[in-house]
Amino acid sequence: MATVNFSVPDDVKEAFNQAFQGENKSAVLTRLMRQAVEERIRQTRRQRVIEEILKLRKETPAVSDKDIRRARTTGRP
Repeated sequence: MATVNFSVPDDVKEAFNQAFQGENKSAVLTRLMRQAVEERIRQTRRQRVIEEILKLRKETPAVSDKDIRRARTTGRP
């Protein structure tokens, strides 16, 4: 297991110690770090998907409102 040293403002340290009083601080920090890593992975994935959607939108021909209306009503009774 690795040891990690971070500098944080005193008020953050105090608030952390108060919020997690009586808990294993290493376990809490490990959980928070895992959550941060997972969130970063989700953000990166979302950004890639957004970029892909925008790329596809540029390549897709524009369709008029009239054509969309016609497509919606075609085949309906």
